[in-house]
Amino acid sequence: MHKVKGVVVRAKNGPATVETILVPDPGPGEALVDVLTCGVCQTDLHYKVGGVGDDFPYLLGHEATGVVSAVGEGVTEVSVGDHVILNWRAVCGECRACRRGEPWYCFDTHNATQKMTLEDGTDLEPALGIGAFTEKTLVAAGQCTPIDTTLQDEQYAAVGLLGCGVTAGIGAAINTGAVKRGESVAVIGCGGVGTAAVAGAALAGATTIIAVDVDDEKLGTAQRLGATHVINSRSADPVAGIRELTGGHGADLVIDAVGVADTFMQAFRARDLAGRMVLVGVPDPGTVAEIPLDEVFSHGGSIKSAWYGDTLPSRDFPMLVDQYVLGRLDLDAFVSERIALDDVDAAFETMKSGKVLRSVVELDR
Repeated sequence: MHKVKGVVVRAKNGPATVETILVPDPGPGEALVDVLTCGVCQTDLHYKVGGVGDDFPYLLGHEATGVVSAVGEGVTEVSVGDHVILNWRAVCGECRACRRGEPWYCFDTHNATQKMTLEDGTDLEPALGIGAFTEKTLVAAGQCTPIDTTLQDEQYAAVGLLGCGVTAGIGAAINTGAVKRGESVAVIGCGGVGTAAVAGAALAGATTIIAVDVDDEKLGTAQRLGATHVINSRSADPVAGIRELTGGHGADLVIDAVGVADTFMQAFRARDLAGRMVLVGVPDPGTVAEIPLDEVFSHGGSIKSAWYGDTLPSRDFPMLVDQYVLGRLDLDAFVSERIALDDVDAAFETMKSGKVLRSVVELDR
């Protein structure tokens, strides 16, 4: 049993506090990971405010890198000493999605069987089955994706963001949206996920990439990461603007990275005929958008939601790390600030300001 510090939220809307937690040695199929870095993601805030469930107390954090310090019986995926990115889609290989060759949709993903606890023995529910705002965490071995490339210490903060939001955005463009070279792409909403979708479109070879947001600073960041045009939808109609920038037709692919009714309808109507639309912004429960069925039929194309950007970590993480090392994917641009465990609760407030893409905890701070 290992006694370490971790960030816990005990009740809905309660503070995220640093507490002593107990982490067991790994059992069969499990791995113990010494955490190096962990990004502060919107999903962690959703846990904090009760938007994910009420299984408090939660151990927050999931966008992480670390070093495997011990493995349990039967583990072959990783070895002690491996540098890894943690993921929440450890595929089972046996469910109906896996059996039909679509493991990125796995319906029975693995997590550690044993529970990490508070000192009094209270079970902790780890965010997305990871719980990485801590010095050590216990996960299923399949939640560890080895990083073969030797990185500099300061690069792990950026690479860890592949564990969730950045990959969700890149995957929405490359995997779900299937961007082809020379296509036009519009992204509505340029927070961390939307900006990553812009970067993904650029990586895939899109030649017209239109970023839409209400914040000029976010639009500037999107331009640095590959947007060829920007539209501030506070002062301009985004549908008309996207059509004007695409010869009057609309974009081949439009990505809604916000997930409210207005942006959903903007994305639906800003597509070219037979164009594609991807919803990657997570809607609040009960959100409704009304679409006349005759428009669905007459417009053609497809409407898809992106679960984690249809990402398969074992396939996609190594490729994206390689693109980063080669200088084709600027993951460093997503790291707005580097903080300590004690700063996580304050980082949630900073997140609400919209002035950061990611605050990243570095465990040696």
